[in-house]
Amino acid sequence: MPTAMTQPEPVSYFVAVLWADAEARIDAVARLSERFGVVAFVGGDHAFDRTDYYAAEMGASLWRRLIAFETLRSPQELADAKHACIAIESALAGPMGRRVNLDVGYLDHNKIVLASIKAAGQKIYLGAGIYADLVARYAGGRYQPFEWTFPDFKDGRYDSELGEMRASYLEQMRRRRA
Repeated sequence: MPTAMTQPEPVSYFVAVLWADAEARIDAVARLSERFGVVAFVGGDHAFDRTDYYAAEMGASLWRRLIAFETLRSPQELADAKHACIAIESALAGPMGRRVNLDVGYLDHNKIVLASIKAAGQKIYLGAGIYADLVARYAGGRYQPFEWTFPDFKDGRYDSELGEMRASYLEQMRRRRA
């Protein structure tokens, strides 16, 4: 006999902010904070140098930074979060297209999920044109990428930052349960 439905545990939302124009990054982070609340974690600036996928639209010298938010949220909000990021990207766009790319996702103690508007074999459709992309699972003391994971998430450059974000998430969950 099925048991009563329970709500999923909350997760820690983060955004991988990609930019060439620092002013666009600053504006985007301010808008993200308005939408998602206090930014609790700001990672370092990493060269986005494993692909030139965005070069025609955004320029050749791109950077990526991870930011995470203080408030834990339901994983069910992922599609809405992606639409909010798309709206911010559009609001900040210039004549050539986007000046900032915002990859929103979440992590919990055992996985990282990013939102996507592109279908692929490993992605699960959430509705409203948004897919959930499982990009890593936690094992062996770090988030382990899959073969389809973005190259810059695979090469280890964000490992320590994702570890900090995970530790903060685990502490928040410990306090919630206490």
